[in-house]
Amino acid sequence: MMMMTDNTDYDINDLPDADSVFADALDGDVLSDSTNSDTPVELSEVAWQPDVLGDGFECTTLTTSDDAQITLVRYDAAATAHAPVAVLYVHGFSDYFFQTHLAQAVSVAGFAFYAVDLRGFGRSMASHMEKGGAPNMVPELALHARDLDAAVAAVKALGHQQVVVMAHSMGGLVAALWAANRPKKAAALVLNAPWFDLNESDFLRGPGTAAIKVLAEFAPTTVVGSLKPHYGKALHKSTGGQWEYNVDWKPFSGFPVQAGWMASVRRAQSRLNAGLDLDIPVLVLASTKTGSAKMWHPRLDSTDSVLDVEHIAKGAAQLGSDVTFTQISGGAHDLALSHTPAAREDYFDAVISWLAKHFPTQ
Repeated sequence: MMMMTDNTDYDINDLPDADSVFADALDGDVLSDSTNSDTPVELSEVAWQPDVLGDGFECTTLTTSDDAQITLVRYDAAATAHAPVAVLYVHGFSDYFFQTHLAQAVSVAGFAFYAVDLRGFGRSMASHMEKGGAPNMVPELALHARDLDAAVAAVKALGHQQVVVMAHSMGGLVAALWAANRPKKAAALVLNAPWFDLNESDFLRGPGTAAIKVLAEFAPTTVVGSLKPHYGKALHKSTGGQWEYNVDWKPFSGFPVQAGWMASVRRAQSRLNAGLDLDIPVLVLASTKTGSAKMWHPRLDSTDSVLDVEHIAKGAAQLGSDVTFTQISGGAHDLALSHTPAAREDYFDAVISWLAKHFPTQ
C-alpha cells in the first residue's frame, strides 16, 4: 500500500485558523500550544453523578480552557482511589465510551479507570450542539487536545501520579499527536486500531484529499461523506450483534462528515506519518486481518473492517523508538468488541501484561 503522498503541507507549529469563532481560543496550533495544558482542576468543582452505564460508573462534566464541555467517566472509584497509575480511555469517531468489560479488566488489574467523551461526542454531544456544533464535528481535530488536557488534569488532581492514555481509532490519532506536543503529560500510550491513514483508494488518499482541502477553505461545513452501516450493525444486539449501546450517540452510519473536519484529519495523519519521535512507551494493537468496509460480510466483527491493518503497522513505526506492535487474531476494528471471547481475552491479556511490565510497582 502507498503511504500518504501529501505530507509536506502540514506544519504542526502553524495550523491554519480553525474558524473565526475559535480564533481566540486556538491562538495558533492547539497541539503545540502548551500554555493552557496545566490548567488546575479544583476537586470541589468536580461533582460526580451516576452514569448511564449503571453500577460502579460515575460521570462528571469538565470545562476545557476554551469553554467546551466534555464528560469524564470513572469506574469503581473506591477500589482504585489510591492507584498510582490511571488509564484514561479515548473513543473513536461516531463513538463514545460504553465498553464496561474493558473498564472491569483494567480495574481488576489494579489500575484506576477513566474515560472521556470528547466535545461533540456521546455524553458531550448535547452541550456541543447547543453552541451550534454538529454531532462529532469540530472545525479542527486539534481542538481535542484541549479535551485531553482537561481530562488528564482532572485525573491527576484526583491523586493518580501517572496517566496512561488508551485510545481507539480517531482517538488514537488525537492521542498520539497530543502526546508528541505535551511531553510527559502521559506516561504511556495504548492505541487500539488507531486511525493513522484513510482506508480508501490511492486516488482518494491523494488527489481526493487535495480536493477536500480546497473545499474546506471555502465551504468547511459541506458534507463529504459518512460511514457505511455494516460494521455498526454487526456489533449491535438489535441487528444480530453482541453489544448494547446508544445508537443516538453511535449510529450505524455515523454522522455526516464535513470537509473542514476531514481536511484537518488528513493533515493530522500526514503529520503523524512524517514521524513523531515520542519519548514514552507505546503499545499499538490491531487485528491480524483487514476486512471490507464497504459491504456486508460474515467477518465484520472478526477483522478490522473499518481501517487497513497495514496502515496501522506503518504508522506505528513512525511513532517513536519504544513501540510495541501486537496483532490479535480474530480482532474486530475495536478489539474490545471482537466476536469471540478468545479474541477479546487475547486483547485484554496483551494490554494488561504490557502495562504490568512498564508499571511493575502497580
